[in-house]
Amino acid sequence: MKYFITGGAGFIGSSLADKLSDDPANQVIIYDNMSTGFSEFIEALSDKVNVKVIYGDVLDEQKLNESIIGSDFVFHLSANADVRFGLMHPKRDLEQNTIATHNVLEAMRLGGVNKIAFSSTGSVYGEAPVIPTPEDCPFPVQTSLYASSKLAGEALISSYCEGFGFTGYIFRFVSILGERYTHGHVFDFYRQLMNNPNELKVLGNGKQRKSYLYIEDCINAMMTIINNTSDKVNIYNLGTDEYCEVNNSIQWICEYLGINPKLDYTGGERGWVGDNPFIFLDCGKLKDLGWKAELSIKEAVIKTVQYIEKNTWIYDRR
Repeated sequence: MKYFITGGAGFIGSSLADKLSDDPANQVIIYDNMSTGFSEFIEALSDKVNVKVIYGDVLDEQKLNESIIGSDFVFHLSANADVRFGLMHPKRDLEQNTIATHNVLEAMRLGGVNKIAFSSTGSVYGEAPVIPTPEDCPFPVQTSLYASSKLAGEALISSYCEGFGFTGYIFRFVSILGERYTHGHVFDFYRQLMNNPNELKVLGNGKQRKSYLYIEDCINAMMTIINNTSDKVNIYNLGTDEYCEVNNSIQWICEYLGINPKLDYTGGERGWVGDNPFIFLDCGKLKDLGWKAELSIKEAVIKTVQYIEKNTWIYDRR
């Protein structure tokens, strides 16, 4: 099988490339413009005979069209993941999430590739009326540009599956934690505490409730779905059976580091405009396939802190 991974030098993409390339029968093409990816994540992969690295942008239609030819399966994982600051550059989500997804689909159509897996988000449910939130929950009004652009990407994939006979796998992730993690609340908290272990600024009131998933559990969930489902469009939540408050995560991080900083809350139930104060997905469909998470949220948070401790260079590169 020849796999084509957009965003293949990123957090999830490089971890997926590791797993896929472990099978010598697979060929893996990593396609990344390195704007948020890290060469260090794919350094070992580039030495493998069954891995090819292409430095390219998903907005470069000609290069994308040429690079995707001959692939059997596309993992479209590249995206603008800068959720918090979306309102500061509204066009970025449209270009890097929605238009980029259209470009990938068109490259697939022109190149004769008909299978795609897409990294969507649990944020597409907005402030869901049903908790935990199943895949068929009624969609409320969207509250973030990031989620809106991802939902548009989902719609494009569904339409190409209907119109051109594609098979689509749409993964609605909770936030992912673990090795190679380079953005998010643990990343931000650790940087603050590294600079000043006596004080921590917390966006919102610390009572926001979120679910998280460890990277290896995430990769295993993706492959479980792909290996066990074959509908025209396969939509799955990826998460765990638990959630935590931001305050819980702070407590775990500080206990691990052996510090007790003063917490400075900005107030309100949201960390920023469009932040969902409660994300908890119903993953029953995924569990019915025989998958289960191996790590708890607390264990995933600690694993993430341990990785950052040993790789503080990532702050210089962000």
